[in-house]
Amino acid sequence: MNNGKTMRVTNTVLSLLVFFGVFLCFISLAAELLGLDRTPGFGMIQMFELLVGITFLTLAAFIYLSKTYKSGVRSLQADIGIRLASTGMVFAYVAGLSDLLGIGTHPHPDYERPFVGWLQLIGLGLGIVSILAGLLLYYTSRRVQGESSMGFIANGNGKYEKSEPSSQSDDATS
Repeated sequence: MNNGKTMRVTNTVLSLLVFFGVFLCFISLAAELLGLDRTPGFGMIQMFELLVGITFLTLAAFIYLSKTYKSGVRSLQADIGIRLASTGMVFAYVAGLSDLLGIGTHPHPDYERPFVGWLQLIGLGLGIVSILAGLLLYYTSRRVQGESSMGFIANGNGKYEKSEPSSQSDDATS
């Protein structure tokens, strides 16, 4: 693929992820106002739509951030940001769907149906905060690093000195 076609495909995927993410979040949060709710309150289908919408928006944010910087080896901070956001996503899914998983506060048969409680909302909020922290770590990282920033340990002199790439001459081999 040439670079222009790759950029068009990336921009199209990015636009679709943002559109569907915002659409799903809006539909799930405004279902009662739009007359789309089938049961009173915020149900599990609405929660699942919200979580999928958040997933699409998170993917779109990472695609955008990774496309704005040159490719290469990611820094440790960027890797931690990706893992923190992924952990936040898993935490949000577990908190949001906890009643269906059997670990929520309303999984018992004496309730008519599972519904979202305040503990689930706190868990969902913590998951979203973790996702945002991961995105912030990824955004503030140097993204691409040619060598370790802990090079002073390898040099043994206690000072960080950026070493120039070594050029091997053909004289040593002949």
